Amino acid sequence: MKQVPYARRLLPLVGLLLLSGTLALKAAPADTQPIVFVPQWEPQAQFAGYYVAVEKGFYTRSGLTVTILRGGPNQPVGRLLQEGQADFATTFLASALEKRSRDGLPLVNIAQMVQRSSLLLVARKSSGIHSPADLQGKTVSLWPDFAVQPKALFRKFGVEPRVLTQGATINLFLRGAVDAASGMWYNEYHMLINGGLEAQDLTFFFYDQFGLNFPEDGIYCLAPTLKQNPDRCRRFVQASIAGWQYAFQHPEEALDIVMRQVTAANRPTNRVHQRWMLSRMKDIMQPPGAPAFGTLAESDYSRVAQELKDAGQINAIPAWNDFYENCAISIPTNQPGR
Repeated sequence: MKQVPYARRLLPLVGLLLLSGTLALKAAPADTQPIVFVPQWEPQAQFAGYYVAVEKGFYTRSGLTVTILRGGPNQPVGRLLQEGQADFATTFLASALEKRSRDGLPLVNIAQMVQRSSLLLVARKSSGIHSPADLQGKTVSLWPDFAVQPKALFRKFGVEPRVLTQGATINLFLRGAVDAASGMWYNEYHMLINGGLEAQDLTFFFYDQFGLNFPEDGIYCLAPTLKQNPDRCRRFVQASIAGWQYAFQHPEEALDIVMRQVTAANRPTNRVHQRWMLSRMKDIMQPPGAPAFGTLAESDYSRVAQELKDAGQINAIPAWNDFYENCAISIPTNQPGR
């Protein structure tokens, strides 16, 4: 795919800035390289490290002027990358594999940030659901974009629940319209507990506990972006990792930064929930025994790709070395890029 020169991207980018909101340093050295980055969702602590990297100057000290667009359903990362309106983005590993294998978008993972899956199913114990086998015949709501793991769980235990489409909220479950629902450990789990439900009255199925760990947020770009300037990709990744490390070491300062973004975007949340989210992000980004920060293990990649293929979501599995480039590690300056 032909790269769009930065100057030609200014007009559509101005529209994005006005419509979606951004985060960028007010004044940056003239010799820094401009970068546009978009996370896959609205501002929240799920992306704290990137906001921190901007405000604390980690990107600037790496020679980059980074603008962060506001993500979400109206700003699909695949389209923004394809149209040249963003240079880097985050998305789930499974989503990126689908976009590359099924849709032909030449996505490359340059840093796997989240190592442990946070996706889960939640059910009330009063519904008689205590193990995956108890889901047989029950009504379960699934997010269409994240249905591979639950369906793999159903196949693994030989159950056939009645599946409904779940929207952006967990209201169907709260109203008793479904027996089990999808959620994220850093998000819906906390909402349920804060909403008055007791953890001991609920059954949680964490997919990573059933051999179905799908690493989630990674940093992606298009293959031509990596090929044309691998050093810039490495600098962006390593400054992003520095932002996350600082956020975990200084959580209250990081939350100050996150809440400024949340307030500007008029997001319905609060600091208590964002504090929970930031803590859980540390748990899933740096779980015990995980590979080095930013590393995608080939075994994890193969597991996710094979489940997608078995589910008919993709027809072919891209070669791991073509799909992944570890930009979290430094290389000698005389080593050629891919």
